[in-house]
Amino acid sequence: MAAGVFAAQGYDATTVRRIADEAGMLAGSLYYHFDSKESMLDEILSAFLDELWAGYEGVLAAGLGPRETVEALVTASFREIDRHLDAVAIYQREARQLASSQPRFGYLADSQRRFERLWLGTLERGAAAGVFRTDLDLRLAYRFIRDTVWVAASWYRPGGQHSPEEIARQYLSMVLDGVTVRE
Repeated sequence: MAAGVFAAQGYDATTVRRIADEAGMLAGSLYYHFDSKESMLDEILSAFLDELWAGYEGVLAAGLGPRETVEALVTASFREIDRHLDAVAIYQREARQLASSQPRFGYLADSQRRFERLWLGTLERGAAAGVFRTDLDLRLAYRFIRDTVWVAASWYRPGGQHSPEEIARQYLSMVLDGVTVRE
């Protein structure tokens, strides 16, 4: 419940009373489980990131080639969007501000740096192996892929026409192979 309210209203505009109302309980009852709305948000974001990183670490442990690693990372990302849509929306909207203004959310900036190292390192490994183009700025390519994938949280709805795996497959086809017909 809290994740949906934070995603819809934003962190600053969300009150504990509003979360309690959505959950059908008294505001004071929430304090039995959480000491503050910051704790609620922390739980939402850390659970999302823990699952995301567990999936990414599984991909890395598989020892795949660079292209296959990118494919598996994109697929894992869409699965997490499916599982944690509200948390992804919160993360996208709030992470930078939270990380810079509240020490308890410093792990968000750490995660962003770790995310960049993982994806950029995979692209660099692919360029060095001749799998990815070397005429592109790989940091720009990383940002393009990152933004292309994660912006899907703004329109994606769990249970929709396409599964996360199908969306990942189509995105990967467009990102890695383009949208023009090949002769």
